[in-house]
Amino acid sequence: MQLKSAIILFLIFLNFGCKIKNVESQIENRNIIIKNDDDVSLKRLDKKINEINAYIVSKNGYNNEIAFLIDMKISSGKNRFFVVDLRNKKILKKGLVAHGYGSSILNSDSLKFCNVPNSMATSIGKYRIGNSYYGKFGKSYKLSGLDNTNSKALERNIVLHSYKDVPEHEVDGAICLSKGCPMVSFGFFKEIEELIDQSKRSILIYVYY
Repeated sequence: MQLKSAIILFLIFLNFGCKIKNVESQIENRNIIIKNDDDVSLKRLDKKINEINAYIVSKNGYNNEIAFLIDMKISSGKNRFFVVDLRNKKILKKGLVAHGYGSSILNSDSLKFCNVPNSMATSIGKYRIGNSYYGKFGKSYKLSGLDNTNSKALERNIVLHSYKDVPEHEVDGAICLSKGCPMVSFGFFKEIEELIDQSKRSILIYVYY
């Protein structure tokens, strides 16, 4: 009788333990889904659009209709350069963009950011897109850093430019690295080039993490 009771208790405990493991597994899976869900990126994007709008209101001379936002939390192989309609909070265009190899961390998906010359790292913050010029990467746009985190952009020669090794479409894994510049594909550069050149006011780029 005692042996039978012990067996029943063991089976109950085993079943309860399995249920706990199942619940833990569901929680883990849900966290993974939340972590990778596009809604998280969209919430970050919405927050940054609000910040850009507030900044433009407090300043003069910036385009208050469109801005370029770059979410460095998103893998470089996925679209993370967004052209947004500031008034209606809509994504108008999106494409791939490389980050600086100085921002990479060995054996990690995380990134680090730096404003120091010769660091070859990406700097987060708001940038004003300035005049275009023709250099080693063809047509490029000078960028002026507007925050303490990217204040040395001009000194570091951080510019918006295209490069042949940046894919036109999303890929699995990471893409090529830059020397700290936001570097896009030829095709996507053509699309944003038209917007920049037609704008009567300076367009802002906001790089965030």
